Amino acid sequence: MQIASNMVVTIDYTLTDDRGNVLDKSAPGGGLTYLHGAENIIPGLESALAGRAVGEELEVTVAPEEGYGMRDESLQQVVARELFGVVESLEPGMQFHAASPEGQPLIVTVIAVEGDDITVDGNHPLAGMELNFAVKVTDIRNATEEEITHGHVHGAGGHQHE
Repeated sequence: MQIASNMVVTIDYTLTDDRGNVLDKSAPGGGLTYLHGAENIIPGLESALAGRAVGEELEVTVAPEEGYGMRDESLQQVVARELFGVVESLEPGMQFHAASPEGQPLIVTVIAVEGDDITVDGNHPLAGMELNFAVKVTDIRNATEEEITHGHVHGAGGHQHE
């Protein structure tokens, strides 16, 4: 069986930057399971996996445009401390849920704290970076109709939506 749209795929992976620093990796024996063709993973990795079979190992370099996009400096801004409500201590590196001007959900990272002026960055932490994946395909199966309809993988016993 080969990876194609509407297949549930499990991979083991290690993600490194250009210096070889490990940025992320799948849990031992856990792997990452996703619905192929449903944009559940970054486009560059998904396209590299198309047509692969269980047991195949590959090294994939993903350009920023096919990963988390290029950095957009307009997504950095200084906001008032009062926007963080009851959070007692703000430190660089902390992340918070916010909304873009268009109302889209966004995660922002605190990058500087200067008194009541808090600088946040709405770029994904990996935006603008070339990403290097070492991947092994460990499982492939046909997705259920429910998974295809919902656009994501369901665990054992199905998935309950409220």
